[in-house]
Amino acid sequence: MELHDIDLNLLVVFNQLLVERKVSKVAENLGLGQPAVSNALARLRKLFGDELFLRTSAGMQPTPFAEQLAESIGYALGMIHGAVNVRSSFDPATSPRKFSIGMTDIGEIYFLPRLMKRLQEVAPSVSLSTVRNTAVNLKDAMEAGQVDLAIGLLPQLKAGFFQRRLFTQQYVCLFRQGHRLDRKKVLPAEFYAAGHVAIVAAGTGHGRVDEILDSSSPQRRVKLTVPHFVAVGHILQSTDLIATVPERLAERMVEPFGLKYLAHPVKLPPIAINLFWHAKFHKDPANQWLRSLVVELHADDREQGGALA
Repeated sequence: MELHDIDLNLLVVFNQLLVERKVSKVAENLGLGQPAVSNALARLRKLFGDELFLRTSAGMQPTPFAEQLAESIGYALGMIHGAVNVRSSFDPATSPRKFSIGMTDIGEIYFLPRLMKRLQEVAPSVSLSTVRNTAVNLKDAMEAGQVDLAIGLLPQLKAGFFQRRLFTQQYVCLFRQGHRLDRKKVLPAEFYAAGHVAIVAAGTGHGRVDEILDSSSPQRRVKLTVPHFVAVGHILQSTDLIATVPERLAERMVEPFGLKYLAHPVKLPPIAINLFWHAKFHKDPANQWLRSLVVELHADDREQGGALA
């Protein structure tokens, strides 16, 4: 197969189907009718001699051959996009750009207040939306430019991504003021004997901590399990439950909810929080500006970054 045999627009449709998994959504994104997208898919199937995408109850799922093509086609389209936009510029003071950042509820609590305050000052027409790192196919969404940056503990973002370390933090033990553990030091036995809120934040990287705590003897007395961190402050302020949370989240919760925290009595691995962006947008002026703003506001000076993952 030669390049002159391929219509570039077909590859754009292919790349969109990888991300959206719905013909109707691809049609909406590209400003096409659904029959046009279906026709493009039919031409792609004939061109490659493969079904490429199969209809399922969960949407259009790629075949193994389509997944094999995905990274190379995405990278090639990114290089073409970068080349034709090499002279583009970005003026935050006047741009109405809408950015999307993948982050957890912890990220929203910790990063967004300062970030939104700075955007109001330097980029009043810029808007921001967040998506859960587990709610989308993050790798494909970032490759397609639908998610500009991602922040967190994200070991799944490897080849094809740049990352910059923002900071490293420890886990701490969090509880209400006046709790019986409210003192300078808590022994492991006292920690395990208390009632716990367990946060099962799937896909965030925090699951390793639960594995450590629950593989020990004795085990935690888990009285409540929740799928996110955002309600933890409300729960702890009116109960005798305790929680294991990242230190910077604890810092944000102490004053609003009347809480205290101390060094964790169990040895737990530190958390490395990184900023991620796809290689195809490494030189995109808007992406460069946004990530430099995040680094300026939230990166520890001692942390190093910028390596390709």
